[in-house]
Amino acid sequence: MVEEKVKSLIASQLNIPVEKVEDSSRLVEDLGADSLDIVEMLMTLEEEFGISIPDEETANMKTVAEIVKVIESKQ
Repeated sequence: MVEEKVKSLIASQLNIPVEKVEDSSRLVEDLGADSLDIVEMLMTLEEEFGISIPDEETANMKTVAEIVKVIESKQ
């Protein structure tokens, strides 16, 4: 399932327990991601799911749920 894989990848990237990654978690405010973390995370997600996420869409991806929604729309 996309959601579980996204949560796992985010937790791995940020070196936090996957249990802390919730749908409503905000990458920066709740999970402590910085801009480099986000860029690396997006590159990993694109590679894992075989998709390309345009820059204009990444600006709107602030929560885990928003990331999942964009990935699902690209598959």
